[in-house]
Amino acid sequence: MGKKDKRWVLQRKRDFYYKLAKKNKYRSRASYKLLQLNEKFNIIKENDVVVDLGCAPGGWLQAARDIVGEGGFVAGVDLQGVKPLKYENVIAIKGDMTKKETIEKLMKLLPSKADAVICDASPNISGVWERDHTRSLELTTIALITATKLLKKDGNFVVKVFQGSLFNDYVALLKNYFKKVQTTKPKASRDVSAEVYVVGKKFLGKPFDRNLKSPILRLIDFKAIDEEKGEKGTINITEDIQEEKGLMIKRIKELRKEKISKLDYYFYSFFYYFLYFTFISRALTLFF
Repeated sequence: MGKKDKRWVLQRKRDFYYKLAKKNKYRSRASYKLLQLNEKFNIIKENDVVVDLGCAPGGWLQAARDIVGEGGFVAGVDLQGVKPLKYENVIAIKGDMTKKETIEKLMKLLPSKADAVICDASPNISGVWERDHTRSLELTTIALITATKLLKKDGNFVVKVFQGSLFNDYVALLKNYFKKVQTTKPKASRDVSAEVYVVGKKFLGKPFDRNLKSPILRLIDFKAIDEEKGEKGTINITEDIQEEKGLMIKRIKELRKEKISKLDYYFYSFFYYFLYFTFISRALTLFF
């Protein structure tokens, strides 16, 4: 374990909500984010039916169960397996929420359509900000699409989103499906975190419209979802461009180390930059 990792562990151990979660036997400090969100927006009520999208490791499942009590029902889905909780009215299944069979399985488990759909899922972080922002929006848009299938009319939705250039567009997209949309950051969120929670209240009961004019919908490959082919189900133009750029920069650095003439160096540099921008033009043409 490196110095940075040790520092992170020490910071976590000093973290107030981490210690509180350990004390109260919550699986994650994130449990307090949901409890605080619910205290402010009344997203989940006693006896509600709740679906948690991206539920691992189970902290939000626990918090949701505390709110709904014995008369409610909480179901979660995640690509990872989740250790079962002790409650009879809490269940977690392993599956992909973009898959039709996963939604059908969830629907069969639920006693009724959901009163609330919650999502605290995050994409794998790359460290490239716009790339992570785009992946976050891909994930949260899939969560919204899923919510429109699972929610009953006047139901509620809360989802974590990373801030970025398309954040306001995502908020605008939600306004097509909920009577009231608000954004917030609970106290349990770390100050350094770019996460923001978007809350949709009173679902209008409308099916998801793929033809809406929103830049967010350009991130989603609906054909891949329909055909259920591939694991990603999204157009990763940003990812492809970053990878191509990375290969180009790596090759130019290699040329610098090699004993070649300045003329050859400039020629190869120009050649690789030409290939890179050709790739971007091709990718954007396909995307738009």
